[in-house]
Amino acid sequence: MTVTPETLERLLPQTQCRQCGFDGCAKYAEAMVKKTAPINRCAPGGKRTIERLAKALGVIPIALDPEYGREMPLALVRIDPKLCIGCRICADICPVSAVTGMPKSLFAVIESACTGCALCVPACPMDCIELFEPGRPWTDEDAARARLAHTATLERKAREKTELQENARKAALTKKDLIAEALARVPARRKSEGFDGFSHKTQNH
Repeated sequence: MTVTPETLERLLPQTQCRQCGFDGCAKYAEAMVKKTAPINRCAPGGKRTIERLAKALGVIPIALDPEYGREMPLALVRIDPKLCIGCRICADICPVSAVTGMPKSLFAVIESACTGCALCVPACPMDCIELFEPGRPWTDEDAARARLAHTATLERKAREKTELQENARKAALTKKDLIAEALARVPARRKSEGFDGFSHKTQNH
């Protein structure tokens, strides 16, 4: 049976931490299918994940490569409100949209949504984000929620990028260009609405 990248991705913990050297769990899964990366680079998943990947691929489990981290208890992040300046760097970098707040105001981490990827920790210019252990393991249910959240985050960022590009395009157009563009859309819209360019009058007999 052929193993797909999606099959392997679903076996990963979905923390999107990039410790494996790839930009997220999906990219790492693709590399494993292509046999360009071994199965022992997922520190958050540890021994359990390595055994799952080995079984799916029909290979022998191997020890976690210490170059890519070590297996540790689950650690999430929290923001010190006394030091936060509202720069929103943490919110932008979070792969699952677990950071909430408004620009130039306080930001906070939604603990139930945090994966513990810790990408925000070194990115914070105020050094106001710290790791803490919640005293529970990372479960398959956590991974499933994180996968959905990551997908939603990627989709949102794609929409925002498209909107920014469109706004930049419109800003570059002159008023004359905008009028010409609007007029060019009129015939197409009339055609789609069923207008043929002629007016129809009801005749009384």
